[in-house]
Formats: sequence, C-alpha cells, structure tokens
Amino acid sequence: MSPVAKTTKSRTKAAAPDSVLPPRKRRPEALTTREQEILELIWTGFKNKEIAHRLKISVKTVEAHRANMMKKIRVSNTAQLLKAAIQGKMLKLR
Repeated sequence: MSPVAKTTKSRTKAAAPDSVLPPRKRRPEALTTREQEILELIWTGFKNKEIAHRLKISVKTVEAHRANMMKKIRVSNTAQLLKAAIQGKMLKLR
C-alpha cells in the first residue's frame, strides 16, 4: 500500500467522530408571565375551571399552559410541578 492511500484512510477515520456528536442537554426554558400567573393560582388551590374563569380564558387554554409548564420543568404531575417550582424559586411562599 502506498503512503498516499494510508493518509486517505486516516483522514476518513478522523472525520467520522466529529460528525457524530451526542445531543446537548438543554436547560429547562423559563416560564412565561401567563404560566407563572397560572402556577401561582394552582399553588393557591384553584381548579382549572376556576383559573379559566378568573383569567377570562378557556379551560382548554389553562390545561395547555399547565401541560407546557410540566413539559418545561420535566415533571409528570401537579405535585411534582409545585415541588419543582418551590425548589426552583419560581413560587414565592407566604
């Protein structure tokens, strides 16, 4: 095998690992002002229907905001959402 052929092979091997990088872990996104408002109402103990009535939005919109918050904070239920919000200082305890 000629020296040129070896060089070509080594370049091919060296280029392969660069193209296969592991995906970066993304930090949770910050809550929007509306999500923060709904989070505080959830903490206060209001149900989705009560939150919707108070904010003059539909129940479906409240449910969508709740789902978006849970996805951003990476939790699967309301108790975990509130716990993470307290630990992350997203809620002001009174």
